[in-house]
Amino acid sequence: MKLAVLSGKGGTGKTTVSASLAAVVPSCQYIDCDVEEPNGAIFLKPELKEKSPVKVLVPEIDMTKCNFCGLCAKACQFNAIAVVKDKVLVFPEICHHCGACKIACPNDAILEVERTIGVVEANEDGTFLQGKLDVGEPISIPIINELKKRIKEDRFVILDCPPGASCAVVNSIEGCDYCVLIAEPTPFGLHDIKIAVQLVKKMGIPFGVVLNKASNDNRSIHHFCQSEGIEILMAIPFSKEIAEGYSKGILPVEINDLWNEKFKKLYEKIEGGAHK
Repeated sequence: MKLAVLSGKGGTGKTTVSASLAAVVPSCQYIDCDVEEPNGAIFLKPELKEKSPVKVLVPEIDMTKCNFCGLCAKACQFNAIAVVKDKVLVFPEICHHCGACKIACPNDAILEVERTIGVVEANEDGTFLQGKLDVGEPISIPIINELKKRIKEDRFVILDCPPGASCAVVNSIEGCDYCVLIAEPTPFGLHDIKIAVQLVKKMGIPFGVVLNKASNDNRSIHHFCQSEGIEILMAIPFSKEIAEGYSKGILPVEINDLWNEKFKKLYEKIEGGAHK
């Protein structure tokens, strides 16, 4: 089974929940798809043995063949190529590596060369994986794709997704059996969980909500979920003890047995929800 843990915004507790599940589910595989700022390793403390570069293909112009017709620039939907008089400018950072420019060139003047954008790191048996996007790189999807190629189909797989509802999130949750949406009871939290709900509904993936930093003073998420018929799988209170543990790299399930049991029950609910 493949579980995606996501949220409409950053800082809601995705990694707290996904890493806690990884700590209580035996023989699972944890994949940190938040490649711009992976932090699951802070809590799960794997011994990373492998570091593999992730490379993409970007265009390089053979100026001996180019006649500056501009068809490559017209074919590029991302403005990664510009033709100005007798010059061709390539912007590799915004290239989406689709190869349309090479196909469009009538003179075979475009080569494709490798460019490193980040790395994939893994422990010895591949049960912990994380991607790291190089500083300044804007496109994370190739790294997420590389991580997903290493999914162990015979395991319970937990994908700690990027925040928001961008292409990187869509790419991360595609093909998953169930999604857990993490929400916090704030105006921004309510706004963004609505977007996340729209996304998973559009993709047809079963889901439930975990409410983090829950408080009786603000029940906006409860009211939204009730009105939409969405199950709240678990509520994690606004707790100084949990916050202090988090700041030290300690998960709730390591604080006391009560949270250990609660996350085991969350796992059982997820298994049940995915097979309805």
